[in-house]
Parts: sequence; structure tokens; C-alpha cells
Amino acid sequence: MGLKDNLSNAAQEVKGKVQEAAGKATDNEDLQAKGEGNQAGANAKQAGENLKDGDLKGAAQSAKDALS
Repeated sequence: MGLKDNLSNAAQEVKGKVQEAAGKATDNEDLQAKGEGNQAGANAKQAGENLKDGDLKGAAQSAKDALS
């Protein structure tokens, strides 16, 4: 996996965490849900990248994170 993909996925996950926290702090359920969705999307992308790299253990963990 390329560094660019890693950084992009990490940035999307951080963005999602910030959105989720802001949503919780302001009782904005839509923003909170959007943040959770961004995190799940980033983890799903990471799982796909891990599969391409042959990292089955990493792919399984990323898929688990995407579903939780």
C-alpha cells in the first residue's frame, strides 16, 4: 500500500473522530452519525488496501474496526 493511501485513510478516520466528538458535544446526531460513517469508510478502505498487500491479519482487523 502506498503512503498516500495510508495518509488519506488516516486523515479520513481522524476527520470522522472529530465530527463524532463535535456531534456528541453539541447533541447533533446527524454530525455524530456522519463522523461514525467517515470512520467506518476509512477502515473499510484500509481493509481493502491490506488485502491488496496480502496482509490478511491487518485486513481482518480493519474490517472489524469498520463494523464496530
